[in-house]
Amino acid sequence: MKRLSVLFALLASPALAATGPFFSLGNTNFIVLLAFLLFIAILVYFKVPRLLGDMLDKRAEGIRGELQEARALRDEAQAVLASYERKQKEVQEQSERIIAHAREEAEIAAEQSRKDLEASIARRLQSAEDQIASAQANAVREVRERAIAVATAAAGDVIARQMTADARDKLVEDAIAQVQQKMH
Repeated sequence: MKRLSVLFALLASPALAATGPFFSLGNTNFIVLLAFLLFIAILVYFKVPRLLGDMLDKRAEGIRGELQEARALRDEAQAVLASYERKQKEVQEQSERIIAHAREEAEIAAEQSRKDLEASIARRLQSAEDQIASAQANAVREVRERAIAVATAAAGDVIARQMTADARDKLVEDAIAQVQQKMH
């Protein structure tokens, strides 16, 4: 009400006054004031301020709901982001473990390959030494056999030249006797 009286005081000031009295139907300012007050009264009668307030409240509720939904979406996005960051970290750690394991296996495989190569070389050296020893033994045996054959042939020639027929017969008889003794 106080506002209304202030409004009337402003409108009743001499600067705004028309050529006649303010409260007459001939004064256009008064007519505009009455029309404005009637318009305000109609708005109040049809509860337009409440409708506007309700619309604004609904809009505010809608905005509040959208904000809550946005917060929920943001929280969900942050949770998903944190989950992906954890997964990425786990994958990174797992890849580092796989790489470390692969390096260890490569080192073990290299060491095993080196040992296998050394063993193979040692076997081949041993095989070569065995072949050399075998060839040497065969050569010594052949030389001995050849020497025995040559010595036997030479001894046979020497004995044949030096032996008489009686000595030969006696050697044959002694050999037969020895064979007979060993048989019985």
